[in-house]
Amino acid sequence: MKKNITKIFILMLCGIGLIFAAFPDANMLIGKMDQNMASESQKIISKMVIKTKRITRTIKTITYTQGEDLSFTEYLAPAREAGIKMLKIKDDLWTYDPDADRTITISGHMLRQSINGSDLSYEDMMEDETLQDSYHAVTVGEELFSDRNCWVLKLTAKTDDIAYPKRKLWLDKERYLPLKGEYYAKSGKLLKRMEIRSVMKVGERYYPAEMFYKDVLNKKSEGTSFIIESIEFDVDIPKYMFTKAALKK
Repeated sequence: MKKNITKIFILMLCGIGLIFAAFPDANMLIGKMDQNMASESQKIISKMVIKTKRITRTIKTITYTQGEDLSFTEYLAPAREAGIKMLKIKDDLWTYDPDADRTITISGHMLRQSINGSDLSYEDMMEDETLQDSYHAVTVGEELFSDRNCWVLKLTAKTDDIAYPKRKLWLDKERYLPLKGEYYAKSGKLLKRMEIRSVMKVGERYYPAEMFYKDVLNKKSEGTSFIIESIEFDVDIPKYMFTKAALKK
């Protein structure tokens, strides 16, 4: 009897192994996704549409990025917020308010704060590392999402200093875009959801045109749409753009 149980258990394990063997390697998949999303530099004009139960606000920005470590953002609209700037250099983040003529360092617990009442935090802005560098990944299945065939991936952070220790992604099989994402705490509690709601083609790559974020812990929010109006890849950006002096220019 014990021998029969052992044989059944071994057969079950073999069956599970064959199921997972049929799926492509997750690290290869997120490597292709990273390659599709990344570039040496970017210039992006975008807007955030922030909806709460009471109001809807729209903030327009222009952002320059260089690799994973450098980012500079300037608010273009609305008028009362135009001129606010944010600078990221590696793990450091500063904001500048021209009305107060004051530069503030964003660090520690402040990184978890919402950006302008949106469903995105400063911590979200800081996490520009490629997923392949930050997470271990496993392909756990395949599903249809937004009429697209997707691989379903589960990701676990390699280190403890990651904002979202666990993630689940629905990766478009053809375009290597994460059409849906769920972000979890280490305990497994769901913290945030993301969906790519429209896609554009820039050159030979597909890129998100509109992303929707929902902080599930923020009961007052109805979600934030991040809409890319234009994007340029591999552009020349002056070096002074990524200095603290540029905040006050």
